[in-house]
Amino acid sequence: MSSSKFVDREAPVQGALVIHPDREGRGTARHPEARLEEAAGLALALDLEVREAMIVTLRKLTPATLFGAGKVQEIATLVEVEELDVVVVDDALTPVQQRNLEKAWKAKVIDRTGLILEIFARRARTREGRLQVELARLSYERSRLVRTWTHLERQRGGFGVMGGPGETQIETDRRLIADKIGKLKRELEEVRRTRTLQRSARRRVPFPSVALVGYTNAGKSTLFNRLTRAEVLAEDMLFATLDPTLRSLKLPDGRPAILSDTVGFISDLPHELVEAFRATLEEVREADVVLHVRDIASEESQAQAQDVRAVLGRLGIDMDERRILEVWNKADLLPDEEREDLVRDAGKANPPAVVVSAVTGEGCEALLAAVCGLVDEAPPIDVTTPAGEGAAVAWLYQHGRVIERDETEDGGVRMSVSLTAQALGQFEQLFPQAVVGAR
Repeated sequence: MSSSKFVDREAPVQGALVIHPDREGRGTARHPEARLEEAAGLALALDLEVREAMIVTLRKLTPATLFGAGKVQEIATLVEVEELDVVVVDDALTPVQQRNLEKAWKAKVIDRTGLILEIFARRARTREGRLQVELARLSYERSRLVRTWTHLERQRGGFGVMGGPGETQIETDRRLIADKIGKLKRELEEVRRTRTLQRSARRRVPFPSVALVGYTNAGKSTLFNRLTRAEVLAEDMLFATLDPTLRSLKLPDGRPAILSDTVGFISDLPHELVEAFRATLEEVREADVVLHVRDIASEESQAQAQDVRAVLGRLGIDMDERRILEVWNKADLLPDEEREDLVRDAGKANPPAVVVSAVTGEGCEALLAAVCGLVDEAPPIDVTTPAGEGAAVAWLYQHGRVIERDETEDGGVRMSVSLTAQALGQFEQLFPQAVVGAR
């Protein structure tokens, strides 16, 4: 019998130390303990076994290693004693700092940017998502060639695509990465054109569009599944959703809408990823209504909301100019008395807010009713259809909000209905025999 069936082919578990450098005077709204917990969550999302976690206060930055010499030695001892494989530093490291720390600690060192990029690389499923992650990874690696390869001191001769005489290996690698980045950008531009065409096609069918945004693990995918009865992956894990998903959503008045679930945000999102995911987040830019989902049970809810707004601002999406509805999610995790206070606060909030639990369904009907009100941008108009025009009546119910309906003496139907300007134009083209007039 072959012994190969007994070979354990699973990758060994890697023990990790997670460090959050607490820089004095950084001016962040986040608590160091919350940032450390979030960094540990990112490490767990990468299947690392977090054996130790610590906050290191930095009174001044050391250019070569970020941390002072004493702290570097202290961590080196801890890594050796605990036999750790990986050290996660919850900050942006320069290539030189990363290289020096790996030498000092004799372990793999991953900074916050590299950690998030690695998670994204594992989770992306669609072609667009993979292209975006690869573009972000190459942009990150381009500055780290000194650390990545050991053969960079060599010079190579040659000609053609392999590099001219005297071109160093590092120059060749940088040029090859630059070529690959250019190719990826062209492919993403093609993807963007395709998505623009798809959005144009959706606009011809005048369904309102609603986009979910929020901090990672705020419960967007759970809410998406609850509202659309879909089965999108929803786990209690950071960045469970990466690729945008669109589904049909039925509003309380029977009208359909398009709901899109987007990638979650995080504080200090690497600029490489912000740029790479610009195409995906165009769904937010084009949406009629944006639902900002917040984990209202988290002590960091307000700070997380600020981070979401900051990332959207970097993408050129001004939340103050959008029709925003805040969704205060995870109400089921709060005591009854606190939940009642929250409902009162939501009624006075600006932007408007609705308290929900995506897990239990509490508040979801009120949420849909609020969305319905936000997508009704036109005042009601009177529409009279002749007898036998059931198709016109059905069309109005499907694409607008019917406020009143009466039968006329000759068997026709008179309706008061709210329609978007686009839907009204389409209705008049499809049913020219109907009489349309302002109220």
